[in-house]
Amino acid sequence: MVTSKMTTACVCTMLLLWACSVDPYRTPYNEGEDVDSRREEIDSKDYHRDDRDVSHKKPRECRRCCDPGEEIPHQQHYPQYQIVPQINITLLKGEKGDTGERGPYGKAGRTGQVGIPGPNGMKGNKGSMGHPGEPCKSYFAAFSVARKKGLQSNEYYQTLVFDTELVNLYGHFNMFTGKFYCYVPGIYYFSLNVHTWNQKETYLHVMHNDREVVILYAQPSDRSIMQSQSLMLELERDDQVWVRLFKGERENAIFSDDFDAYITFNGHLIKPKNEV
Repeated sequence: MVTSKMTTACVCTMLLLWACSVDPYRTPYNEGEDVDSRREEIDSKDYHRDDRDVSHKKPRECRRCCDPGEEIPHQQHYPQYQIVPQINITLLKGEKGDTGERGPYGKAGRTGQVGIPGPNGMKGNKGSMGHPGEPCKSYFAAFSVARKKGLQSNEYYQTLVFDTELVNLYGHFNMFTGKFYCYVPGIYYFSLNVHTWNQKETYLHVMHNDREVVILYAQPSDRSIMQSQSLMLELERDDQVWVRLFKGERENAIFSDDFDAYITFNGHLIKPKNEV
């Protein structure tokens, strides 16, 4: 009884396999493909073939209407690879050699462009107070001196000495020598005023060190007159300015008395050298 049942099941299975043969090389069913269009394409090709081809055509396999059409196997192209030999460089590397001598310096390159200024740094701390400076110095010089006694020259050269000090700022004019000594270099203005003597010649020089700069001269006359001379000089430190009497063919003299000052010599600084 059991054997007959098994025989019946085997026969049914064989009939089912024969009716619905399975293609083991069929690709999975693609739901997006239009089955009817491919089926019509296949059938139209079969109908237009020659009768001779139809006679030799293999019998069709039984397929269900819901089976998808037969697809053409897709050929896959694989990239070609080239075998490159690899060498282990560590096997060819030798031992480290000694350090060589330093080579010469190369030529200097071109000067680059000035870069953009960097940002301002942070403000530093307030420094300590410095030492007191020197007091402000006033660069100036001036003098005005006079003579109340007349003078007659008995020598060829005689320095005119003054006996009255009107102004002598910082003591730059020496009353004993009758000379002005320059302590502040710069440009100075000088003026000399004298009174002539009757019937006598008046002949004086304003001296710059040992050089005659200007002359004050008056010929002998029956009456005495006031004579004056003025000039500007550029002096350096320790230069001297003074007045000298000169004796010529005639007697040289200047007039004054004990009550009035007829003879004056003045000078002052116009501009110091460091401001010129």
